[in-house]
Amino acid sequence: MDPLASLLYEVRSDGALFSRNILAPPWSIRFAGGTPLAVVTMLRGSGWVVPGGDAAPVALGPGDVALVTGAEPFSVTDDAHAGTPPFYVVHPGHCTTADGEDISDDVILGLRTCANAPGGTTLLLTGSYQVDGRVSERLIGGLPRVLVVHQDDGKTGPILELTDNEISRDDPGQQAVLDRLLDLLLLSTLREWFARPEADPPAWYRALGDPVAGRVLRLIHDRPARPWTVTTLAEEAGVSRATLARRFGDLVGEPPMTYLTGWRLALAADLLARTDATVESIARQVGYQSAFGLSVAFKRVYGIRPSEHRATTAPVG
Repeated sequence: MDPLASLLYEVRSDGALFSRNILAPPWSIRFAGGTPLAVVTMLRGSGWVVPGGDAAPVALGPGDVALVTGAEPFSVTDDAHAGTPPFYVVHPGHCTTADGEDISDDVILGLRTCANAPGGTTLLLTGSYQVDGRVSERLIGGLPRVLVVHQDDGKTGPILELTDNEISRDDPGQQAVLDRLLDLLLLSTLREWFARPEADPPAWYRALGDPVAGRVLRLIHDRPARPWTVTTLAEEAGVSRATLARRFGDLVGEPPMTYLTGWRLALAADLLARTDATVESIARQVGYQSAFGLSVAFKRVYGIRPSEHRATTAPVG
């Protein structure tokens, strides 16, 4: 499994908050803090993502898909400079008015569908993601604040069409269907964006095309439990230790053993949060000889012991 596949495998939607919005100018939708990843799609019409802070607004046209990362608030609006009050505010798990009240029935047109004007010419699809786990953070942390895949022909693709059709249905298992559609939309958007010449993907993604660094990245992700050293990784890549250290450092931005440690600890953190396996068992799964060895590395990098991490991330109930 290549690094992109192994990272994306862990980024999954669970109870995604979807909204289909029929809008007429002026309009604005606010995403409150605490949403680490959001998908914004213009099914019809145009608008702007306003990231906040010093970041410039990003234009969206028909069929465009934007991913917005980070827990800071942002807005989507028809006019980036008008300062239009939000039609509603998206919080983790629910939506409110700008004053913090639950959305009133007069803006709800149907299931998961809101409108400030039922005949509005803009059709906007939004989905908010709750991203959990250290593995997911390694992917999200390497992405820009806003990335956009533009549809040059102005048409929505089959995934968007299917999502638009499914969002207003209430069949058995509908939430699971929507979660998987959001996953598919995320994966396809990232893959297409990574492939575009104007993209600025994470260093590890660019390194995948290198015969030395890419080979070592795949080895680390495929077999993290092996007792890797710079020497054994260099032998597998067919180069000297010095060549590996130089190529990997230049392309990935850190030494191979530092990357290996980060990947092992991210895997361990997620196993601690999601399974009942013992610390000893998890340590061996990710390449440490003992629970003590994992605990020392875990405390050095994350500032807490594995048992403390498990206590703070265990599901409630």
